[in-house]
Order: sequence, then structure tokens, then C-alpha cells
Amino acid sequence: MSTLHDSGWTEPKATALLVLADGTILEGEGLGATGSAVGEVCFNTAMTGYEEILTDPSYAGQIITFTFPHIGNVGTNDDDIETVNMAATPGARGVILHSSITNPSNYRATRHLDQWLRARGIIGLAGIDTRALTALIREKGMPNAVIAHEPSAKFDIEALKKEAREWPGLEGMDLVPMVTSGQRFTWDETEWKWNEGYSRLENPEFHVVAIDYGVKRNILRLLASQGCKVTVVPAKTSAEDIMALKPDGVFLSNGPGDPAATGEYAVPVIQTMIESSMPTFGICLGHQMLGIALGGRTMKMHQGHHGANHPVKDLTTGKVEITSMNHGFAVDKDSLPKNVEQTHVSLFDGSNCGIALKDKPVFSVQYHPEASPGPRDSHYLFKRFVDMMREHKRKAA
Repeated sequence: MSTLHDSGWTEPKATALLVLADGTILEGEGLGATGSAVGEVCFNTAMTGYEEILTDPSYAGQIITFTFPHIGNVGTNDDDIETVNMAATPGARGVILHSSITNPSNYRATRHLDQWLRARGIIGLAGIDTRALTALIREKGMPNAVIAHEPSAKFDIEALKKEAREWPGLEGMDLVPMVTSGQRFTWDETEWKWNEGYSRLENPEFHVVAIDYGVKRNILRLLASQGCKVTVVPAKTSAEDIMALKPDGVFLSNGPGDPAATGEYAVPVIQTMIESSMPTFGICLGHQMLGIALGGRTMKMHQGHHGANHPVKDLTTGKVEITSMNHGFAVDKDSLPKNVEQTHVSLFDGSNCGIALKDKPVFSVQYHPEASPGPRDSHYLFKRFVDMMREHKRKAA
């Protein structure tokens, strides 16, 4: 914006910066928390559900660019938070917006997004061309960067460039210890219903142990809504301790970071579950580590999949579902052994989105069937898991 200095106007100063590892600097208006944070920059194409996205533990270590320009106009509330462990490090390290946040206009809102970001320690930047940043990510991949907010507009540029340049990136990084629960707990809250809110499960039919690599609340709610009493255990819980809880099934949760790194301690536990023929269901990071446990390998993606509008084909039924996704790693479908069936595939790029063992009650998907945010096309997978446990119990009887 040009200004007239002789009339008393001054050039507005950037109160927030995004400094990329290659030295590129993007200037904008600061919001949310002050300070700086380093992470990997990705873009998310969802038009709704920014609060759920920003509190998804799978985004630990990442800075989110929203491609939809108007973020924040429905405010925030306490019901839509997806982080289970409120004491843990928040999901996203930073957020990048095209437009400044307007005042909330929604009957459920209890707080302005800017205030909420400050309270959660998330640094924000607004006022840049997010289309250009998205195009850069699509062309060059997800860059490492530092996002910084300083109301005085005084930045140590060289120090920020150095931090962005020297950050090692997510490949090889185990971020699960930042987001997993510190102790075991039970869950019985069911899904939200219009004009009713959340309810409690009273007569559970099954007992599921959920291994928490960064689990979202709505996953636990949908398990409870299918009649499952859920016991959530920390990520490094041993196979012996899990089996001692006498579960009907085991759930492998979503989470952040490199699945091969977390798999160093998680994969042997998963392999024990498989060997015992325990009904097992995995989502996202849980899916990736299940793939490793079955003999496959994972790979870093160029730009990842982040959004609530990704088409996936269920090869077992032929149906196409619109899904919610958040992942920067994927299972290499060509690395899977012959006893593993590919059950789902992305219609955007053909990448693997689901696997199942042919001879045991074990399956997983790459995307987020619980959505939150996103369409409910994939809720059937929770029923598929319950049907699998029911059939396993019938055969064991």
C-alpha cells in the first residue's frame, strides 16, 4: 500500500513473517500468539472446521496454510476441539490466512479466533497471497519454515533464516511423545447430535483398546457410538499390558511425524496384535505403521493430502466416498506382501488409502473416516470394525 509521508501517513510495517528454508520471506499481519515457531508448511483445502483442524494432533510440527480465504468468521467454542490431551503441545505450530479475521457470527461461538489462538499458543499470519504460497508448495513440495509474530515489527531476520534452514524436517522425526496421553483412561462420550450435544454410552457391547499416537476426540466418540467402551493407552504401552486388558479389538490411532520413526517402538506391538489374530483397525499414522508391521514401507509425499474433499474408492464395494485427509507420508502400495489386500485408493493420485489382511481380522485406512471436519461418507468403517469384532467373538465362542 503506497502512503503519503508528507501528509503524516506512514508505511504499515509487517508484524508477522514466514521465513522459508530457502531464504524467501513473506510479510503479513500478525495474529494469535507472539514469538516464533519452526515447522513444515502445508496447505489445507477444507472450507469449514478450522478449529478441529488446528487442534488435530496429527498437525504437530506443521504450519497450516488455509486455501479458503475467509477463516475465523464462525469463532471458536469448547465443543469442537479435537485434542484429547489438553496439556499436550497443540496440534499446529502456526496458521497462515489470506484475509484478516472478522468478528464471529455464529450462535455456538464463545471466543474470537484471534483470542483463541493466543490462548493456545498458536502463531498466526494474515494478509498474504495464499494462492501463491499454495502454488509454491505444489511445485516445490512442503517447505520448512519459521513463522514469527512480533507487534513491534522488529525481527532478527538472519536468525530466523538460520533456524528455518537448519531445522531437520519431519522425515525421521518421532513427534508422538509430544501428543500422546501420559496415562491410561477410559472413554464413553458419544457423537454430537443437533440440539442435544454429546451423550454417554451406557451399555457397551465391546471393549476396545485405543493406542494413542495423537488420537482425535471424534474417533473415540464414534467408537463409543458403535457400542464400544474405549480404554485409551499411551503410545509406548507394551503388547503384554494391552492384552492384559482383555480387549475385543485394538485401535491404532492417527498421529504426527514419520511412521518409520514412531514404528521403532510401535511396530513390534502391532505385530504381536496381528500374530494373536486380535481384531485391529488403524487410521492415518496407525494405518502407515500397520503397513510397516505387515512388511511394507512408507514414503514422504511431495505435498501431502490435507483437506475435507478427497475422493477415495472403496475397492471392496466399488463405491466412491468423499473423505477428510491429513497426511504427509503414505504406504507404498508396491511394497505390500501378497497376503495384504489394497482396499481403498485415492482418486486424486492413485496413492494407497486402505489395506486389509486376507487371512486375519486386520484393516486400516489412510484417511480420517471420523471426519471432524468433513463429510460423513466413511462412518461405515466403524461399523465394519464392530462387525469384525462380533464375528471374531462368535468364532471364538
